[in-house]
Amino acid sequence: MFIAVPGRRTPDRLQHKTVAAAVADSLRQRILNGELRPGVQLRQDALAEEFGISRIPIREALLQLEAVNLVKIVPHRGAVVTGLSLEEVEDIFRLRVQLEPQLLPLSVPHLTDEDFQDLRAVQKAYGEALSGGEIMRWGELNRRFHFDLLRHADRPRSLTIVSGLLQDCDRPTRLQLQATGDIARAHAEHAQILDLCEARRIEEAAEALRGHIVSVGVCLVAIYRDGLARL
Repeated sequence: MFIAVPGRRTPDRLQHKTVAAAVADSLRQRILNGELRPGVQLRQDALAEEFGISRIPIREALLQLEAVNLVKIVPHRGAVVTGLSLEEVEDIFRLRVQLEPQLLPLSVPHLTDEDFQDLRAVQKAYGEALSGGEIMRWGELNRRFHFDLLRHADRPRSLTIVSGLLQDCDRPTRLQLQATGDIARAHAEHAQILDLCEARRIEEAAEALRGHIVSVGVCLVAIYRDGLARL
């Protein structure tokens, strides 16, 4: 929360922004770890009471969460936690399969030794997070690994789209890993893709990336369909 500096008066606007950022971060974690499920209504008055603050920073926090598509502010209902439909999941992975394997061959030739060191560090952290059950880090590290492989493709529009798709995959990716327990496979597939890229076996790397995205997508679609079938 906000910490005032002794002897210095902080403008109310700055204080509200600082508190709002802290509230947004707290709610973000609760949404991403599944504590706040899709469809849950976030009432400003209840949140203000919970955090012990006014509704102004609460409102700002909810706007921040809406900007990253974690909540949707609905007339007469307030903020509601968002989720992905089956059709949206299918569409996200269809687009990823089209874009990522095409961008990889454009990026890999420009990856430096330092880039590969960074990717190895992300891969190591990802493996540790998976084996340690650090659920909150899974989506972030998965996103970083995929995007950092593609970042030198010099296709800014495509990379912007991919970045958004990977962001949207954050919660579904953790859902898939938790539901299937297929942690070793996820780590091994990332390692294989990275090994092929570093060996400059680019076509094989692109095909391995394609297969990885397809397998995760198929698994997630099955999870979503099973969930719908139980409703």
